[in-house]
Amino acid sequence: QVQLVESGGGLVQAGGSLRLSCAASGNILKIDAMAWYRQAPGKQRELVATVTSGGSTNYADSVKGRFTISRDNDKKTVYLQMNSLKPEDTALYYCAADLRLGVWSGQERYWGQGTQVTVSS
Repeated sequence: QVQLVESGGGLVQAGGSLRLSCAASGNILKIDAMAWYRQAPGKQRELVATVTSGGSTNYADSVKGRFTISRDNDKKTVYLQMNSLKPEDTALYYCAADLRLGVWSGQERYWGQGTQVTVSS
């Protein structure tokens, strides 16, 4: 069974840092793009950052210069290094990955269960 499991969330003061991790497991042929999303209470889920299989990255304007997305293909893991955190970064953070499970399978998007990040002022 394919799973994405996040870790690394928690409570931090404004200006602090956290590093999120998301590991994929199961019978996976190939991992294409990986991404982090977040959803704050009462708001829609928004894209935070993406990284392609080749390592190209893209960021939401609100996190540029503060967050860094990276991946370790051997470990099937994506990371989100979050620095200079602000109270408005408080949200449930989800990882997503576009996976191919077999030679004849198409690409499917899988989601993690989410990890809470709370930034106090």
